[in-house]
Amino acid sequence: MSNRRVRKSNTQSRFGLAVVFLVVVIVIVACGVRSLSLNRQRKELKITESHLEMQIKNENLRTEELEEKEKYMKTKKYIEDEAKNKLGLVNKDEIVIKPKEDDD
Repeated sequence: MSNRRVRKSNTQSRFGLAVVFLVVVIVIVACGVRSLSLNRQRKELKITESHLEMQIKNENLRTEELEEKEKYMKTKKYIEDEAKNKLGLVNKDEIVIKPKEDDD
């Protein structure tokens, strides 16, 4: 009878070892799949980051241009230019020369 007990416990230990091995393999496979997923996500985030950095640079340039335009718009030169272009006004000491219109 002692032989039977040894054989059963030996069979049980092999079964237990197989179950543990199977669980370890499943965990390793799950970690590998997750690692691939995270790696793909990391690459996508790097691309997104580079696009956002480019947008930030463009917006900074646009901000500088707008600040320069704002400074120009506060000058007397801007007011004179707008009066000439939109209203057709001239200074007292300026002579306006207009091209002759053809009556064809």
